[in-house]
Amino acid sequence: MAFVKMVTNQVSDKAIIGQNVKIWHFTYVGDGAEIGDNVSIGSLSHIDYNVKIGENSRIEGQVYLPPLSRIGKNVFIGPAAVLTNDPYPMCEKMVGVTVEDNAVICARAVIKAGVTVGRNSVVAMGAVVTRDVPADMVVIGSPATPRYTREEYDKKRKEWKES
Repeated sequence: MAFVKMVTNQVSDKAIIGQNVKIWHFTYVGDGAEIGDNVSIGSLSHIDYNVKIGENSRIEGQVYLPPLSRIGKNVFIGPAAVLTNDPYPMCEKMVGVTVEDNAVICARAVIKAGVTVGRNSVVAMGAVVTRDVPADMVVIGSPATPRYTREEYDKKRKEWKES
């Protein structure tokens, strides 16, 4: 019987990993990635080279963060969300996505290369974001468009939790 070596995670020895970081099963973290303190990265995620993730952020399973992605502090990225870095595939010139502090990216959202997701904003599940998201806004749809404020979102969330 053949012996098969099982590798569960691939974390580069050139990555900088903060304290209290949790990296779940079958996850890749590339060279030069910088992951802040108290970050959680879900199973089957791909955090490519030169990605930066701020402290207290939570990256759910099956998320793809390509090279040059910049994720702020206290960010939530839901399952199977995809950020891109090549606006005209296959091109040698790439540009990352920036997700500012306290933003929420919901499940299966796709964000185009070069886009900035503003501070405290929310990208709805399944949204296709092709241009910058203003701070404190909720965007929905394909292409994503602003629908209401983060304040309204937080109110709806609170009402739902209390019902």
